[in-house]
Order: sequence, then C-alpha cells, then structure tokens
Amino acid sequence: MAKHILNDVTLRNAKPSANDKRLNDGGGLYLLIKPNGAMWWRFDYTFSGKRKTLSVGVYPTIGLADARRKAEEAKTSAANGTDPSDTRKQTKATEQLAKENTNRLDSGLPLINSFEYVALEWYDKKMLIRSESHQKRTLSLLKRNLFPWLGTRPIAEIRAPELLEVLQRIENRNAIETAHRALQTSGQVFRYAEASGYIERDITQALKGALSRVDGGNFSSMTDPQQVRPLLRAIDEYSGNLLLSAP
Repeated sequence: MAKHILNDVTLRNAKPSANDKRLNDGGGLYLLIKPNGAMWWRFDYTFSGKRKTLSVGVYPTIGLADARRKAEEAKTSAANGTDPSDTRKQTKATEQLAKENTNRLDSGLPLINSFEYVALEWYDKKMLIRSESHQKRTLSLLKRNLFPWLGTRPIAEIRAPELLEVLQRIENRNAIETAHRALQTSGQVFRYAEASGYIERDITQALKGALSRVDGGNFSSMTDPQQVRPLLRAIDEYSGNLLLSAP
C-alpha cells in the first residue's frame, strides 16, 4: 500500500502559484494546483508499459479519502489487465447514452441502439429505393408485428428464442405467410446490424426451418415493374452455363 503523505490541513492551506504546482500523496496520486486556483486530483499509473494519467476529480468536491479510494480502484483495475482510462470512457459513454435516450423517450423517438432504431435506420437506407407500395408493406409489418415486442429492446441483447417467440405469436394468428415475411425482414435488419457493428452476428440464421411451412397454393407474384426490372436485368446479364438434364 502506498505511503500517504497529504492531510486535510495541508490541502485546506494550499495556495496557487505562478506555475502549476503538485502536492504528492504517494503511489502516483497528487493534487494539481493551477495558477487560477483550480485544484484537480490526478493519478499516474503504468499500463502495458506506458505511463498514463487519470483525472480523479476536483478538490474540494472530491476529498482526500475519496481521491485515495478512486486511485486504489484504478490501480487494482490496471493490475487486473483493464485500463482505468478505458473504463472511464465507457462509463461516460454509457451515461451519455442513457441521458440521450431519456430525451428521445420523452420526445417519442426510438431508443438509440434499440431494434426499432436500427430497423428504421436500415429502412431509410435500403427501402426508400423500393416502390412506394413495398415501402408501406414493410413499414406496416415492422410497426404491427415486430416493434410492439422488440422495438425498445437493445438489438445486441435480442436472442434467437426471443425473436422466435414473436414470430410464433404471428403464426398463432393463422398468419403463417406474415410470420415468414417478418422473419425475412428481421433477417435483413439483423444482417444490416451486423455489417454496421451493432451486433456480432445475425441471430436469424439460427431460425431457418423454425417456422411452420406455408401450405401449398398460389404465391404472390411480381407485378410491380420496379421489382421485375432488376430480375430481368440479372437474367439478361447472366453469363454462366445452362444446366442440362442428363439424357
């Protein structure tokens, strides 16, 4: 344990000078006194062979005992292989995200990094080039069948069984084709989320074959010219070989 040098009397009597001044407490902790009278606790430590400095707080808001405690926590964190500076940044980012989401919730906006937030981002980037009717169908499917149960959930925390439960809820309404469309749309959203760094992997891959099969019958065909055109272009540009059946 570091030898403590400072005491409360020394701190109360500390005065600024023309230049920065340090009052060392030992073990890397010191009070930095600026010429304008501002006093900042600082903690110097070594991580991965590099010398670093962590801000511990402002004196007298953070007293001597609290500064020592924070320095000891940082020292323990570094000894366990975690850079306390990174932990501080993550904590600040989490706090900022919570603050922003509170404001968004009050404004009726989707929470950042939620399923609805990512799905609408995907929609804006990928669906607006589609026909108006396709846009409406997709947005309606999201709002009616997915957002009510998954919308506020952090997309990185959603697991395959949770999504399957939502899809089976659709199935139970005797809307099997809608359930399959919801899975297809979810797959597009999750693949976009994976590519964009929101999640590590597309969980919909685990749901292949999990839904009831659609009964035989006529399936919807392409009638929208904007949907047919890319198919015809792909066929026209195909340069592979025809597959011939054996004689």
